[in-house]
Amino acid sequence: MFDNIIHARSAALKLWNEGWAVICPHTNSMFMGSLLGGDEKFIEGDLEIVKRCDTIYMLSGWEGSMGARRELAEARKHGLEILWE
Repeated sequence: MFDNIIHARSAALKLWNEGWAVICPHTNSMFMGSLLGGDEKFIEGDLEIVKRCDTIYMLSGWEGSMGARRELAEARKHGLEILWE
């Protein structure tokens, strides 16, 4: 159930080790969605963060995530560099 969080955390650690400064939405809001009645509030906040980034890193399997699809659309809208796992 939480494999995506573990996957994202592993990718974030890899990127930190490569010298990137990483914001990982999965670890920023894990287990908190139910406290606000769902994940939409966190997704809205995440999209605000994406607007302020230079690059977005898309994990493999991103296609199955509504949040990741929205992040990618926001990144494209703002001309961010897009890296793929």
